[in-house]
Amino acid sequence: MNTPREELKDIFSWIKGELGRFRELGLEPPPLSPDVIMYLNSGIRCSGAQGMSPEQADSLEELRDLIGECRRCPLHKGRTNLVFGEGNPNASLVFVGEAPGREEDLVGRPFVGEAGRLLTKIIENGMGLRRSDVYICNVVKCRPPKNRDPEAKEVETCLPFLKRQLEIIKPEVICILGRVAAQALLGKDFRITRDRGQWHEYEGIAVMPTFHPAYLLRNPKAKRPVWEDVQKIMARLGLEGK
Repeated sequence: MNTPREELKDIFSWIKGELGRFRELGLEPPPLSPDVIMYLNSGIRCSGAQGMSPEQADSLEELRDLIGECRRCPLHKGRTNLVFGEGNPNASLVFVGEAPGREEDLVGRPFVGEAGRLLTKIIENGMGLRRSDVYICNVVKCRPPKNRDPEAKEVETCLPFLKRQLEIIKPEVICILGRVAAQALLGKDFRITRDRGQWHEYEGIAVMPTFHPAYLLRNPKAKRPVWEDVQKIMARLGLEGK
């Protein structure tokens, strides 16, 4: 018996096939609204899945499909691409930032701008891993205007999807990048300057909060404490000899 998701995919495939047959016969297909065209082009990634719970997704792919072309908060109005996350779905280490920036919005990938290149350098040159060995995502999946901090309602809207990402991946360690992400997962009382560099816990997972790479670009002196935090993660994961 097919799941509802599989049945929905079959329906989309049938509709697209019928439209193709219209064209093969030289006939003009029936007029479709822009929203329907978008849904057909994106498979089941449509806003019609918004009533579904993140807990219904059993894989990252299913979760991405469930999010669809999200319109759950006003951030969708200004985005180019939704930035879901990328990397190893079975990663021992997950990096969580706050939200996409301009370059991330343009390409639909997390941490690809200047701050992202610094994070990649930390992962590859510092930790001796490949970027593809870890998983990288943000609390908020769409870029806030002018790269401002995400607002509380935006975080609240996206947070269930981040939590489900972490439940699916089941990492040994989460490295939280910056205040916004830390407060989203560890509570509003978290203070980045006071509480970073110490081990915390989220749903039984070890958490190391540190400064966001964008902060390091503005404050190079903070690179030293971040490297100390990264070394603690490496020790926890047995990466010191790499």
